[in-house]
Amino acid sequence: MSDTKYKSVLNRDPDDLWEDSRAIVNIGPIHPAMHGAFRLVAKLNGETIENSYGEFGYTHRAKEKMGENRTYHQYIVYTDRMNYVSAMINNTVYAMAVERLMGIEVPERTIWIRMVCSEMARVIDHLVCVGINAVDIGAFSYFLYGFHEREEAYTLIERLCGSRLTTSFTRIGGLMADAPEGWEKDVKAWVKRTRKTIDEMDRLLTMNRIWQKRTIGVGVITKEQCIEYGFSGPNARGSGLDVDLRRDQPCMFYKDVEFDVPYAKEGDIFSRYLVRIEEIRQSLNIITQCADRIKPGPIWCEDKRVRIPDKDVVYNTMEGMIHHFKFFMTGFEVPAGETYTQFEAANGEFGFYIVSKGSSKAHRMRVRGPSFWHFQALPLMVRGLKVADMVATFGSINVIAGEIDR
Repeated sequence: MSDTKYKSVLNRDPDDLWEDSRAIVNIGPIHPAMHGAFRLVAKLNGETIENSYGEFGYTHRAKEKMGENRTYHQYIVYTDRMNYVSAMINNTVYAMAVERLMGIEVPERTIWIRMVCSEMARVIDHLVCVGINAVDIGAFSYFLYGFHEREEAYTLIERLCGSRLTTSFTRIGGLMADAPEGWEKDVKAWVKRTRKTIDEMDRLLTMNRIWQKRTIGVGVITKEQCIEYGFSGPNARGSGLDVDLRRDQPCMFYKDVEFDVPYAKEGDIFSRYLVRIEEIRQSLNIITQCADRIKPGPIWCEDKRVRIPDKDVVYNTMEGMIHHFKFFMTGFEVPAGETYTQFEAANGEFGFYIVSKGSSKAHRMRVRGPSFWHFQALPLMVRGLKVADMVATFGSINVIAGEIDR
Protein backbone atom coordinates (compact mmCIF):
# COMPACT_ATOMS: atom_id res chain seq x y z
CA MET A 1 0.00 0.00 0.00
CA SER A 2 1.39 3.43 -0.89
CA ASP A 3 1.97 6.00 1.85
CA THR A 4 -0.76 8.23 0.41
CA LYS A 5 -3.34 5.45 0.40
CA TYR A 6 -2.29 4.34 3.87
CA LYS A 7 -2.68 7.87 5.26
CA SER A 8 -6.13 8.21 3.67
CA VAL A 9 -7.34 5.18 5.56
CA LEU A 10 -5.93 6.41 8.87
CA ASN A 11 -7.42 9.86 8.39
CA ARG A 12 -10.99 8.55 7.86
CA ASP A 13 -13.60 9.41 10.44
CA PRO A 14 -14.04 6.52 12.92
CA ASP A 15 -17.80 6.62 12.28
CA ASP A 16 -17.16 5.83 8.61
CA LEU A 17 -15.16 2.75 9.58
CA TRP A 18 -17.95 1.69 11.94
CA GLU A 19 -20.50 2.16 9.15
CA ASP A 20 -18.59 -0.29 6.98
CA SER A 21 -19.16 -3.05 9.55
CA ARG A 22 -22.93 -2.89 9.10
CA ALA A 23 -24.86 -5.13 6.72
CA ILE A 24 -28.33 -5.32 5.25
CA VAL A 25 -29.65 -8.87 5.57
CA ASN A 26 -32.83 -10.42 4.17
CA ILE A 27 -34.41 -12.83 6.65
CA GLY A 28 -37.03 -14.69 4.64
CA PRO A 29 -39.39 -14.87 2.92
CA ILE A 30 -38.52 -18.59 2.74
CA HIS A 31 -36.31 -19.17 5.75
CA PRO A 32 -36.44 -21.44 8.83
CA ALA A 33 -36.47 -18.34 11.06
CA MET A 34 -39.79 -17.14 9.63
CA HIS A 35 -43.01 -18.98 10.51
CA GLY A 36 -44.53 -18.64 7.07
CA ALA A 37 -43.69 -16.69 3.94
CA PHE A 38 -42.56 -13.42 5.57
CA ARG A 39 -39.61 -11.18 4.87
CA LEU A 40 -37.74 -9.08 7.40
CA VAL A 41 -35.11 -6.72 6.01
CA ALA A 42 -32.71 -6.09 8.89
CA LYS A 43 -29.85 -3.65 9.28
CA LEU A 44 -27.32 -5.56 11.35
CA ASN A 45 -24.34 -4.38 13.35
CA GLY A 46 -22.69 -7.72 13.86
CA GLU A 47 -25.50 -9.80 15.40
CA THR A 48 -27.46 -6.78 16.65
CA ILE A 49 -30.54 -5.58 14.75
CA GLU A 50 -30.26 -1.79 14.55
CA ASN A 51 -33.31 -1.35 12.35
CA SER A 52 -35.66 -3.44 10.23
CA TYR A 53 -38.89 -3.51 8.32
CA GLY A 54 -41.24 -6.38 7.55
CA GLU A 55 -43.02 -7.44 4.38
CA PHE A 56 -45.79 -9.95 3.77
CA GLY A 57 -47.97 -10.93 0.82
CA TYR A 58 -45.90 -13.82 -0.52
CA THR A 59 -48.85 -16.23 -0.27
CA HIS A 60 -51.40 -13.73 -1.57
CA ARG A 61 -54.69 -15.48 -2.32
CA ALA A 62 -57.20 -12.59 -2.53
CA LYS A 63 -59.45 -14.01 0.18
CA GLU A 64 -61.49 -10.84 0.63
CA LYS A 65 -62.11 -10.50 -3.10
CA MET A 66 -62.99 -14.19 -3.26
CA GLY A 67 -65.75 -13.44 -0.77
CA GLU A 68 -67.28 -11.08 -3.31
CA ASN A 69 -67.10 -13.63 -6.12
CA ARG A 70 -68.34 -16.78 -4.40
CA THR A 71 -71.74 -17.52 -2.90
CA TYR A 72 -72.02 -17.31 0.86
CA HIS A 73 -71.99 -21.10 1.12
CA GLN A 74 -69.05 -21.56 -1.27
CA TYR A 75 -66.92 -19.14 0.74
CA ILE A 76 -66.87 -21.34 3.84
CA VAL A 77 -63.84 -23.31 2.55
CA TYR A 78 -61.82 -20.10 2.20
CA THR A 79 -62.28 -19.22 5.87
CA ASP A 80 -60.47 -22.44 6.84
CA ARG A 81 -57.35 -21.24 5.10
CA MET A 82 -56.94 -17.95 6.93
CA ASN A 83 -55.71 -19.02 10.35
CA TYR A 84 -55.39 -22.66 9.37
CA VAL A 85 -54.06 -23.58 12.83
CA SER A 86 -57.47 -22.87 14.40
CA ALA A 87 -59.69 -23.14 11.33
CA MET A 88 -62.91 -24.01 13.16
CA ILE A 89 -63.02 -20.57 14.78
CA ASN A 90 -62.90 -18.93 11.35
CA ASN A 91 -65.86 -21.05 10.16
CA THR A 92 -67.93 -20.11 13.19
CA VAL A 93 -67.30 -16.36 13.02
CA TYR A 94 -68.15 -16.25 9.31
CA ALA A 95 -71.34 -18.26 9.83
CA MET A 96 -72.40 -15.95 12.68
CA ALA A 97 -71.83 -12.89 10.46
CA VAL A 98 -74.12 -14.19 7.70
CA GLU A 99 -76.67 -15.43 10.24
CA ARG A 100 -76.81 -11.94 11.75
CA LEU A 101 -77.52 -10.43 8.34
CA MET A 102 -80.31 -12.95 7.75
CA GLY A 103 -81.79 -12.78 11.24
CA ILE A 104 -81.26 -16.50 11.82
CA GLU A 105 -81.08 -18.16 15.23
CA VAL A 106 -79.46 -21.58 15.36
CA PRO A 107 -80.50 -24.38 17.77
CA GLU A 108 -79.03 -24.65 21.24
CA ARG A 109 -77.20 -27.91 20.48
CA THR A 110 -75.47 -26.28 17.54
CA ILE A 111 -74.20 -23.41 19.69
CA TRP A 112 -72.74 -25.69 22.37
CA ILE A 113 -70.97 -27.82 19.74
CA ARG A 114 -69.62 -24.67 18.06
CA MET A 115 -68.24 -23.50 21.39
CA VAL A 116 -66.54 -26.85 22.05
CA CYS A 117 -64.98 -26.77 18.58
CA SER A 118 -63.86 -23.14 18.96
CA GLU A 119 -62.18 -23.78 22.30
CA MET A 120 -60.53 -26.97 21.02
CA ALA A 121 -59.19 -24.90 18.12
CA ARG A 122 -57.88 -22.32 20.61
CA VAL A 123 -56.06 -25.04 22.58
CA ILE A 124 -54.58 -26.44 19.36
CA ASP A 125 -53.40 -22.98 18.29
CA HIS A 126 -51.77 -22.23 21.65
CA LEU A 127 -50.08 -25.65 21.79
CA VAL A 128 -48.55 -25.04 18.37
CA CYS A 129 -47.48 -21.51 19.32
CA VAL A 130 -45.72 -22.33 22.58
CA GLY A 131 -44.34 -25.58 21.17
CA ILE A 132 -42.79 -24.04 18.08
CA ASN A 133 -41.56 -21.07 20.11
CA ALA A 134 -39.73 -23.55 22.34
CA VAL A 135 -38.27 -25.30 19.28
CA ASP A 136 -36.92 -21.94 18.07
CA ILE A 137 -34.94 -21.69 21.30
CA GLY A 138 -33.87 -25.33 21.35
CA ALA A 139 -36.45 -27.12 23.54
CA PHE A 140 -37.59 -29.74 21.05
CA SER A 141 -38.89 -32.34 23.55
CA TYR A 142 -41.33 -29.80 24.98
CA PHE A 143 -42.89 -29.38 21.54
CA LEU A 144 -43.63 -33.12 21.27
CA TYR A 145 -45.76 -33.16 24.42
CA GLY A 146 -48.16 -30.56 23.03
CA PHE A 147 -48.09 -31.94 19.50
CA HIS A 148 -49.39 -35.29 20.73
CA GLU A 149 -52.42 -33.70 22.39
CA ARG A 150 -52.98 -31.59 19.29
CA GLU A 151 -53.20 -34.74 17.18
CA GLU A 152 -55.60 -36.29 19.68
CA ALA A 153 -57.82 -33.21 19.34
CA TYR A 154 -57.72 -33.49 15.57
CA THR A 155 -58.87 -37.10 15.90
CA LEU A 156 -61.95 -35.89 17.77
CA ILE A 157 -62.56 -33.26 15.08
CA GLU A 158 -62.13 -35.91 12.40
CA ARG A 159 -64.96 -37.87 13.99
CA LEU A 160 -67.21 -34.86 13.49
CA CYS A 161 -66.58 -34.15 9.84
CA GLY A 162 -63.93 -36.47 8.38
CA SER A 163 -61.28 -33.73 8.16
CA ARG A 164 -58.54 -32.67 10.53
CA LEU A 165 -56.85 -29.37 9.60
CA THR A 166 -59.20 -27.51 7.27
CA THR A 167 -62.63 -28.78 8.22
CA SER A 168 -65.39 -26.51 6.80
CA PHE A 169 -67.48 -27.96 9.62
CA THR A 170 -69.72 -24.99 10.43
CA ARG A 171 -72.59 -24.23 8.08
CA ILE A 172 -74.69 -21.07 7.85
CA GLY A 173 -77.68 -21.98 9.99
CA GLY A 174 -76.25 -25.19 11.37
CA LEU A 175 -73.43 -27.72 11.18
CA MET A 176 -72.09 -30.07 8.53
CA ALA A 177 -73.05 -33.08 10.68
CA ASP A 178 -74.13 -33.94 14.19
CA ALA A 179 -71.68 -35.14 16.81
CA PRO A 180 -71.58 -38.96 16.99
CA GLU A 181 -72.91 -40.74 20.04
CA GLY A 182 -70.47 -40.63 22.93
CA TRP A 183 -68.41 -37.81 21.41
CA GLU A 184 -68.92 -35.51 24.40
CA LYS A 185 -67.63 -38.21 26.75
CA ASP A 186 -64.49 -38.66 24.62
CA VAL A 187 -63.97 -34.88 24.56
CA LYS A 188 -64.01 -34.77 28.37
CA ALA A 189 -61.54 -37.65 28.48
CA TRP A 190 -59.23 -35.70 26.16
CA VAL A 191 -59.58 -32.64 28.41
CA LYS A 192 -58.51 -34.70 31.41
CA ARG A 193 -55.43 -36.02 29.60
CA THR A 194 -54.52 -32.61 28.24
CA ARG A 195 -54.67 -31.01 31.70
CA LYS A 196 -52.03 -33.48 32.89
CA THR A 197 -49.93 -32.82 29.80
CA ILE A 198 -50.08 -29.04 30.31
CA ASP A 199 -49.02 -29.43 33.94
CA GLU A 200 -46.08 -31.56 32.82
CA MET A 201 -45.14 -29.07 30.10
CA ASP A 202 -45.30 -26.30 32.69
CA ARG A 203 -42.93 -28.17 35.01
CA LEU A 204 -40.62 -28.99 32.13
CA LEU A 205 -40.05 -25.48 30.78
CA THR A 206 -41.43 -22.56 32.79
CA MET A 207 -38.73 -22.49 35.50
CA ASN A 208 -35.95 -23.66 33.16
CA ARG A 209 -33.07 -21.19 33.51
CA ILE A 210 -32.14 -21.23 29.84
CA TRP A 211 -35.75 -20.61 28.80
CA GLN A 212 -36.08 -17.74 31.26
CA LYS A 213 -32.83 -16.10 30.17
CA ARG A 214 -33.94 -16.28 26.53
CA THR A 215 -37.45 -14.93 27.15
CA ILE A 216 -37.60 -12.62 30.20
CA GLY A 217 -37.13 -9.00 29.15
CA VAL A 218 -36.86 -9.97 25.46
CA GLY A 219 -39.20 -8.77 22.71
CA VAL A 220 -40.95 -6.27 24.94
CA ILE A 221 -43.98 -4.26 23.81
CA THR A 222 -45.74 -1.98 26.29
CA LYS A 223 -49.45 -1.67 26.96
CA GLU A 224 -49.53 1.74 25.28
CA GLN A 225 -47.72 0.43 22.21
CA CYS A 226 -50.19 -2.48 22.02
CA ILE A 227 -53.04 0.02 21.81
CA GLU A 228 -51.23 2.07 19.15
CA TYR A 229 -50.57 -0.99 17.01
CA GLY A 230 -54.04 -2.52 17.39
CA PHE A 231 -52.93 -5.56 19.38
CA SER A 232 -55.52 -7.97 20.76
CA GLY A 233 -55.67 -11.48 22.19
CA PRO A 234 -52.84 -13.11 24.19
CA ASN A 235 -50.23 -10.69 22.81
CA ALA A 236 -52.16 -7.72 24.21
CA ARG A 237 -52.99 -9.47 27.47
CA GLY A 238 -49.30 -10.30 27.89
CA SER A 239 -48.70 -6.55 28.11
CA GLY A 240 -51.43 -5.86 30.65
CA LEU A 241 -54.32 -5.06 28.29
CA ASP A 242 -57.16 -6.87 30.06
CA VAL A 243 -59.55 -7.35 27.12
CA ASP A 244 -61.28 -10.57 26.02
CA LEU A 245 -64.30 -10.42 23.73
CA ARG A 246 -65.70 -13.67 25.13
CA ARG A 247 -66.14 -11.85 28.45
CA ASP A 248 -66.57 -8.23 27.32
CA GLN A 249 -68.82 -8.77 24.27
CA PRO A 250 -70.14 -12.31 24.79
CA CYS A 251 -71.72 -14.21 21.92
CA MET A 252 -73.10 -17.75 21.74
CA PHE A 253 -73.38 -18.97 25.37
CA TYR A 254 -70.12 -17.56 26.75
CA LYS A 255 -72.00 -15.53 29.36
CA ASP A 256 -73.26 -18.83 30.80
CA VAL A 257 -69.86 -20.47 31.36
CA GLU A 258 -67.24 -19.65 33.96
CA PHE A 259 -63.67 -18.82 32.98
CA ASP A 260 -60.91 -16.41 33.94
CA VAL A 261 -58.99 -14.06 31.63
CA PRO A 262 -55.26 -14.33 32.43
CA TYR A 263 -52.97 -11.41 31.75
CA ALA A 264 -49.44 -10.26 32.58
CA LYS A 265 -47.79 -6.85 32.63
CA GLU A 266 -44.20 -7.26 31.43
CA GLY A 267 -45.01 -7.56 27.71
CA ASP A 268 -42.06 -9.87 26.95
CA ILE A 269 -41.84 -13.35 25.41
CA PHE A 270 -42.11 -14.99 28.82
CA SER A 271 -45.34 -13.11 29.64
CA ARG A 272 -46.97 -14.09 26.36
CA TYR A 273 -45.95 -17.69 26.99
CA LEU A 274 -47.49 -17.69 30.48
CA VAL A 275 -50.73 -16.15 29.21
CA ARG A 276 -51.13 -18.83 26.54
CA ILE A 277 -50.40 -21.67 28.95
CA GLU A 278 -53.05 -20.42 31.36
CA GLU A 279 -55.51 -19.77 28.52
CA ILE A 280 -55.20 -23.43 27.53
CA ARG A 281 -56.31 -24.39 31.05
CA GLN A 282 -59.22 -21.95 30.90
CA SER A 283 -60.31 -23.26 27.50
CA LEU A 284 -60.25 -26.81 28.85
CA ASN A 285 -62.56 -25.67 31.65
CA ILE A 286 -64.94 -24.11 29.09
CA ILE A 287 -64.92 -27.28 26.97
CA THR A 288 -65.90 -29.40 29.97
CA GLN A 289 -68.78 -27.08 30.86
CA CYS A 290 -70.02 -27.06 27.25
CA ALA A 291 -69.76 -30.85 26.90
CA ASP A 292 -71.86 -31.25 30.04
CA ARG A 293 -74.59 -28.99 28.61
CA ILE A 294 -74.91 -30.52 25.15
CA LYS A 295 -78.36 -32.06 24.91
CA PRO A 296 -80.05 -34.03 22.12
CA GLY A 297 -81.79 -31.88 19.56
CA PRO A 298 -81.62 -30.47 16.03
CA ILE A 299 -78.43 -29.02 14.59
CA TRP A 300 -80.13 -27.00 11.82
CA CYS A 301 -82.41 -23.99 11.99
CA GLU A 302 -85.74 -24.36 10.20
CA ASP A 303 -85.04 -21.56 7.70
CA LYS A 304 -85.42 -23.15 4.25
CA ARG A 305 -83.19 -20.49 2.68
CA VAL A 306 -80.06 -21.93 4.26
CA ARG A 307 -80.91 -25.49 5.28
CA ILE A 308 -79.39 -28.06 2.95
CA PRO A 309 -82.05 -30.69 2.10
CA ASP A 310 -81.57 -34.18 3.50
CA LYS A 311 -80.18 -36.76 1.09
CA ASP A 312 -83.25 -38.99 1.15
CA VAL A 313 -85.35 -35.98 0.10
CA VAL A 314 -82.88 -35.11 -2.66
CA TYR A 315 -82.78 -38.66 -4.02
CA ASN A 316 -86.50 -39.36 -3.83
CA THR A 317 -88.35 -36.13 -4.65
CA MET A 318 -88.17 -33.73 -7.57
CA GLU A 319 -88.61 -30.72 -5.27
CA GLY A 320 -85.69 -31.87 -3.14
CA MET A 321 -83.50 -32.35 -6.20
CA ILE A 322 -84.30 -28.86 -7.49
CA HIS A 323 -83.71 -27.30 -4.06
CA HIS A 324 -80.34 -29.05 -3.76
CA PHE A 325 -79.28 -28.00 -7.28
CA LYS A 326 -80.28 -24.35 -6.78
CA PHE A 327 -78.61 -24.18 -3.36
CA PHE A 328 -75.19 -25.31 -4.59
CA MET A 329 -75.24 -23.70 -8.04
CA THR A 330 -76.73 -20.27 -7.36
CA GLY A 331 -76.76 -20.02 -3.56
CA PHE A 332 -79.29 -18.22 -1.38
CA GLU A 333 -80.05 -14.52 -1.25
CA VAL A 334 -79.08 -12.50 1.81
CA PRO A 335 -81.12 -9.37 2.64
CA ALA A 336 -79.49 -6.00 1.97
CA GLY A 337 -77.53 -4.65 4.92
CA GLU A 338 -74.14 -4.70 6.55
CA THR A 339 -72.60 -6.27 9.62
CA TYR A 340 -69.32 -6.52 11.46
CA THR A 341 -69.17 -9.68 13.55
CA GLN A 342 -66.13 -10.28 15.71
CA PHE A 343 -64.95 -12.98 18.08
CA GLU A 344 -62.04 -13.61 20.43
CA ALA A 345 -60.06 -15.98 18.23
CA ALA A 346 -56.87 -17.73 19.33
CA ASN A 347 -54.68 -14.77 18.32
CA GLY A 348 -57.12 -11.96 19.10
CA GLU A 349 -60.03 -10.12 17.55
CA PHE A 350 -61.08 -11.88 14.35
CA GLY A 351 -63.98 -10.35 12.45
CA PHE A 352 -65.91 -10.27 9.19
CA TYR A 353 -67.33 -7.06 7.75
CA ILE A 354 -69.92 -7.95 5.13
CA VAL A 355 -72.02 -5.63 2.95
CA SER A 356 -74.99 -7.24 1.18
CA LYS A 357 -77.11 -5.80 -1.62
CA GLY A 358 -79.59 -8.64 -1.55
CA SER A 359 -77.83 -11.13 -3.82
CA SER A 360 -76.29 -14.54 -3.20
CA LYS A 361 -72.79 -13.04 -2.97
CA ALA A 362 -71.36 -10.38 -0.70
CA HIS A 363 -71.13 -6.93 -2.28
CA ARG A 364 -68.11 -6.13 -0.10
CA MET A 365 -66.18 -8.26 2.35
CA ARG A 366 -63.32 -7.33 4.63
CA VAL A 367 -61.61 -9.50 7.22
CA ARG A 368 -59.92 -8.36 10.41
CA GLY A 369 -57.19 -10.88 11.10
CA PRO A 370 -55.24 -10.15 14.31
CA SER A 371 -51.94 -11.28 12.81
CA PHE A 372 -52.09 -8.35 10.37
CA TRP A 373 -51.69 -5.95 13.28
CA HIS A 374 -49.20 -8.00 15.24
CA PHE A 375 -46.71 -8.46 12.39
CA GLN A 376 -46.36 -4.72 11.80
CA ALA A 377 -45.00 -4.26 15.34
CA LEU A 378 -42.19 -6.80 14.93
CA PRO A 379 -39.53 -4.20 13.91
CA LEU A 380 -40.35 -2.19 17.04
CA MET A 381 -40.07 -5.26 19.25
CA VAL A 382 -36.74 -6.52 17.89
CA ARG A 383 -34.84 -3.24 17.62
CA GLY A 384 -31.59 -3.62 19.54
CA LEU A 385 -31.93 -7.39 19.92
CA LYS A 386 -29.75 -10.16 18.51
CA VAL A 387 -30.87 -12.10 15.44
CA ALA A 388 -31.57 -15.18 17.57
CA ASP A 389 -33.83 -13.07 19.80
CA MET A 390 -35.74 -11.92 16.73
CA VAL A 391 -36.57 -15.55 15.95
CA ALA A 392 -37.85 -16.08 19.49
CA THR A 393 -39.85 -12.83 19.45
CA PHE A 394 -41.50 -13.58 16.13
CA GLY A 395 -42.54 -17.02 17.34
CA SER A 396 -44.04 -15.56 20.51
CA ILE A 397 -46.55 -13.34 18.67
CA ASN A 398 -47.76 -16.30 16.58
CA VAL A 399 -48.26 -14.60 13.22
CA ILE A 400 -50.08 -16.80 10.68
CA ALA A 401 -49.39 -15.96 7.01
CA GLY A 402 -52.79 -17.05 5.71
CA GLU A 403 -54.52 -14.66 8.13
CA ILE A 404 -52.56 -11.67 6.85
CA ASP A 405 -52.69 -12.16 3.10
CA ARG A 406 -55.77 -10.83 1.45
